[in-house]
Amino acid sequence: MSDTTGDDSSNTAGAIQFFFVLNSIINDMQTVIITGGTGMIGKAFTTMLTQQGYKVIILTREVKPSDNPLVSFAHWDIEKQSIDTNAIAEADYIIHLAGANVAEKRWTTKRKKEILESRTKSGALLVKALTENKHHVKALISASAIGWYGPDNAASIKDGFKEDAQAHNDFLGSTCLQWEASTQQLSNKGIRTVYLRTGIVLSNEGGAFKEFKNPLRFGVAAVLGSGKQVISWIHIEDMCRMYLYALQHEMNGSFNAVAPKPVTNKEFTLQLAKAEKGKAFIPVHVPSFVLRLMLGEMSIEVLKSCTVNADKIRQEGFKFLYPSLDAALNELLSK
Repeated sequence: MSDTTGDDSSNTAGAIQFFFVLNSIINDMQTVIITGGTGMIGKAFTTMLTQQGYKVIILTREVKPSDNPLVSFAHWDIEKQSIDTNAIAEADYIIHLAGANVAEKRWTTKRKKEILESRTKSGALLVKALTENKHHVKALISASAIGWYGPDNAASIKDGFKEDAQAHNDFLGSTCLQWEASTQQLSNKGIRTVYLRTGIVLSNEGGAFKEFKNPLRFGVAAVLGSGKQVISWIHIEDMCRMYLYALQHEMNGSFNAVAPKPVTNKEFTLQLAKAEKGKAFIPVHVPSFVLRLMLGEMSIEVLKSCTVNADKIRQEGFKFLYPSLDAALNELLSK
């Protein structure tokens, strides 16, 4: 019989060496904390970050094992204002996406409080953690929203809302103002802060795009209200690329995270219907009063026209993969 002991020892030593090398590589990677990492954007961005060679720590109330060696989970509790300080100590960057879904439920007084506090209290917790603990965080890139802006006016219809516009005095405008303000003091502590005011994100994994597509299952292209209201949108891949760009470049302040070619609700609905169904659909206008009955106060946002300008982020050097709705729909519907 041949003696295979030497081969077994060699294989074992090789495996141990491989894992030591792998562990060393992982330890040398930059680490990104993501809040709201289990949401639509968070999941997509986690995948992009790991493909780009980053480690990701997702803050969550329910820590669980990860099947990806580059992704781990750490505990935080916004209500109790508690957070895993080891995660803070390890992080190079923080991507702040946490916040209750604005469109998930009717805007009762209770729900509006949840929408606001899920953003401001989570921001306050991050500020507290970064103020009270040693860390080497270089930048915090936070979600915000184009809800900052009110309905279109003469100037925005011509040029689109720009980042220097004041926050509107309605619920979402006030929420976005307090959302951004909750972490702005970090810029005085040497941490670069960026706010991406996000439009309607188009993704096959959920969000508004799914709602636009649902009526088409029955051959109906549902135009909302007059259909003249402008939608400022962005493809999910460009959204994630913009977060990565903000992480990797010395940007500061607020930027509109929208594609450079907004469209009306009617244009969006009919382009989607043609791309999805060819000619096999019937356009149907859903009256404004029906939407008000169904959605309550939230119908204001569905019916609001908001033309948002993307020039500032482009001037930073960011290039859109999907600048037009045609390009975005072709990609999304090809899957």
